[in-house]
Amino acid sequence: MNEFIIPQKDEKDVRLMSPLVWAYVGDNVYELYIRMHLVNTSKQKVHELHVNAIGYVKASAQAEKLEKISGILTEEEQDIVRRTRNTKNHHVPKNADPAQYMYATAFEGLIGFLYLTRQNDRLKEILDMCI
Repeated sequence: MNEFIIPQKDEKDVRLMSPLVWAYVGDNVYELYIRMHLVNTSKQKVHELHVNAIGYVKASAQAEKLEKISGILTEEEQDIVRRTRNTKNHHVPKNADPAQYMYATAFEGLIGFLYLTRQNDRLKEILDMCI
């Protein structure tokens, strides 16, 4: 039943993916983590859950989270962040400063990379720091 959420690619293939693919996956992993955290720690109605989740997942908040965790990132993780941040993205942010958007994308890239390479303990450690 849970096999559909388990990454299927091996680490070599993940490393060859575009950093924007990592960010695409990381965006979803992070949002699900935040939503589950809110559901598990509060008794809010759906609208309140949604509003609170936005506070965590908007670009400016993700950029801040990346800054917060930057001191504990390994060299490899810093490289993942740099590669994702520097990848040409033709999407123009609607509600975010372009620099913040680049750092938010870098944060999502890191989350996605850790998830896709099944570094679950490290992923959980970093996600827990973001709460």
